[in-house]
Amino acid sequence: MAGTKPPPSTRNISYLLSPISKLLSQESVTLLPISLTKLNPDEALRYMGTPPEKAGADLRALVEVCAREVLAASRPRWAYRVFSLSFEDGGVRLNCGLLLPGQDLKRHLKDCRQAAVFCATLSAQVDALIRRAESGDMLRALALDCCAAAAVEEVCNQIEGGLQSQFPGCYFPFRYSPGYGDLPLTLQGPLLNLLDAPRKVGLCASATHILTPRKSVTAILGIADHPIQTNTRSCVGCPARDGCQYRKSGGHCGIS
Repeated sequence: MAGTKPPPSTRNISYLLSPISKLLSQESVTLLPISLTKLNPDEALRYMGTPPEKAGADLRALVEVCAREVLAASRPRWAYRVFSLSFEDGGVRLNCGLLLPGQDLKRHLKDCRQAAVFCATLSAQVDALIRRAESGDMLRALALDCCAAAAVEEVCNQIEGGLQSQFPGCYFPFRYSPGYGDLPLTLQGPLLNLLDAPRKVGLCASATHILTPRKSVTAILGIADHPIQTNTRSCVGCPARDGCQYRKSGGHCGIS
């Protein structure tokens, strides 16, 4: 009937139908399951600012116990949409109208015609686990927090792989999140709203742009239809490296 809006599922599919992704079917919109069954203790140790090779037996044992607790508490959820891109002086604009400001992301996506915007969270149960530890054992709380950081990165790695499988023959720069380079954290809320994340996955942003639950991520994954220059994620290329708290503590943010 003329003037009738398509159902939400049809509107979501329309974002996937483009010259890059003509072969995608409705089934490709289904979210791939996330299987979080193991964590790398070395990654958690790096988040703690401890080089894995220098970690004592007691600290490593603590991290391994905390990793199991985080895995047991995690209930990973995620959502995504795909948008066409246009490039402006002030940054990159999604075809829904949202401007992603800054020059770093603009350079990062320069060869891409589309991007997948996604969010992921481990669940409020993980936040509660860390809070309970903070009331009595700060070292254990730190280990839990760092295991959770490693866990959400593993979830994002799985999401990224799943999204790439939706676009055979395409090429992808590494995922990019608010707070990296000059992409502001103020985008957290608008990105979550685009994804209907508060309703779909229970993920919100505070007035100070902190994600809740805390162990959560928003990210942008560029999609190119031709080979692109591969950039390595590293501290050397990050504009925030001079004031980075991870580097000051001897660790890194986990993107390299």
